[in-house]
Amino acid sequence: MAEIKKSKLEEAVDQAVATVKRGGVILYPTDTVWGLGCDATNSAAVEKVFALKGSQEKKSMLVLVDTVDNVSRYTGRVPEVAWQLMELAEKPLTLILPGGCGVAPEIIPDGGTIGIRVPDHEFCSLLLRRLRRPLVSTSANLAGRPAPEGFDSIDQKIVEAADYVVPREFERGSTGKPSSIVSLGPGGEIKIIRE
Repeated sequence: MAEIKKSKLEEAVDQAVATVKRGGVILYPTDTVWGLGCDATNSAAVEKVFALKGSQEKKSMLVLVDTVDNVSRYTGRVPEVAWQLMELAEKPLTLILPGGCGVAPEIIPDGGTIGIRVPDHEFCSLLLRRLRRPLVSTSANLAGRPAPEGFDSIDQKIVEAADYVVPREFERGSTGKPSSIVSLGPGGEIKIIRE
């Protein structure tokens, strides 16, 4: 029986998944900007991302999950309004939710919240489905520098330090702009952090 040839996309996803599963850091495109990512449940990998960025800023780390249904796996209780916001969002939306759990403690700020998003991007979505765990996502920039609008604006130090760099051709579909951020309190109180 002939072996089915994998597409470039599948090969890149396989490489990224293997890197993340062995505790590595990947440089990858999302539906917003290029991100640095790792297994969100692996403390040592999360520390590598902090070191690479030159930051210990917990609030800059969020997690990506493959489906809206998986949001509730990483937070104690999802306020009802969160489901409505996710359904109605017309552009990428990160929710800051109370009671972060099930991830490395290094990415949960002192307030116990978790930033979480379901990306709408071909490469990123396939990666998350194959990985079957949450993926850290933080913009691929050094601390204090702006988020990169595209692959060409990523600092070379970041590119060289990542354990795997996803081919730039899979950037298509990225907006080049960070997501909107909305923080929700335990009772559904809404605070817009970034429009």
